[in-house]
Amino acid sequence: MLKTALGRYINNFKGFTHEVWILALITFINRAGTMVLPFLSKYLKEDLQFTYGEVGWIMVSFGLGSMLGSWLGGKLSDKIGFYKIMIFSLFTSGILFILLQFVTTFWGLCFAMFIIMAISDMFRPAMFVSLSVYAKPENRVRALSLVRLAVNLGFTAGPALGGLIIIGMGYQGLFWVDGITCMIAISIFAFYIKEKKKTSINKDNIVLSDLPKSIYKDKPFWLLLFISFVTFMVFLQIFSTLPLYHNEKFGLSEFQTGMLLSINGLLVFLLEMPIVSTLERKGVNKIKNIAYGCFFIAAGYFILLFDSWVGILVISIVLLTFGEIFSFPFVNAVALSRAPKGQEGQYMGFYTMSFSLAHIVSSKTGLEIIAHYNYQINWLIMGTLGLLALLCCFWLNELVHTKKKS
Repeated sequence: MLKTALGRYINNFKGFTHEVWILALITFINRAGTMVLPFLSKYLKEDLQFTYGEVGWIMVSFGLGSMLGSWLGGKLSDKIGFYKIMIFSLFTSGILFILLQFVTTFWGLCFAMFIIMAISDMFRPAMFVSLSVYAKPENRVRALSLVRLAVNLGFTAGPALGGLIIIGMGYQGLFWVDGITCMIAISIFAFYIKEKKKTSINKDNIVLSDLPKSIYKDKPFWLLLFISFVTFMVFLQIFSTLPLYHNEKFGLSEFQTGMLLSINGLLVFLLEMPIVSTLERKGVNKIKNIAYGCFFIAAGYFILLFDSWVGILVISIVLLTFGEIFSFPFVNAVALSRAPKGQEGQYMGFYTMSFSLAHIVSSKTGLEIIAHYNYQINWLIMGTLGLLALLCCFWLNELVHTKKKS
């Protein structure tokens, strides 16, 4: 029986091109190295002694740079190609992450985080466009899940290793590892994957009236962006306010926080691909899957209102993980599916901008709520926003369904 289950699990990973596997590998190396991010708010607060407000503004700079990078990455991917953008982004950001450890002033960090993220996040829309080129059409959602799996597997190793590096080498060690792994990852990409041009649009196979004339007139896409923004904003508390909450409420160390976050990555590694494959095989409505994810994310924060037992931290992480599994791969897929040929970069640029905007609002809002009220009010607000995203999913489903009928 165990052998059968293992065989079924392995079958979920069949059918990918070697380029998709290389993309997944470099994503894993890069994400395992990006162990600075889960501890960034703690580093700024505890090591550099910034106030909650100052930490919030530095994270705003982080998000603003990410937004600019996402827009540039999408725009330039359509103009000069995703391949060049990916190589420039990862190699340059690797050097800049190493140099970041030497910046310790408030305004210096605001500027440095803005520039680093502007360059680093040019990678993300370019990588999504690359999947539309290197992945087979029938495997596209699973390819997105495979790359996400690599991200989360990296985060499984990254936070735990990051906690050990902090203990042994201090926070500076994280910057060295992050920068070096960025450069290793993109070197592997450049060596094993050759540039491949996007195929030109085949007008014979497309009903042009079904394509949006402009991204700015694609109403379902903008509603999807709002849902993704709210979902990301709520979920990203896991990297900003939750690590602080672990320490201040329950006295957990960096290593213990890292181990808790590793539960998220481990569960995604074990469950996301089988769940996504099953839902795809059964033809379950992608927007309904996103709605299920919003429900689990909301529940993951509401459960934190019962804070008399440390075990709720584990339950919360598990609920948030299921929210991520059901929501994120299908948000990616729906966003990419709405892009006409030749506009994939622009669409995925706006999509990744919603993630970047969520970074800005999430950390700043969460830290301000905690500073003026308390953690409980923050969890209540985040859970309520998750329910708002859930309601918007029903609206989006109705909008898309009505449009198809007409």
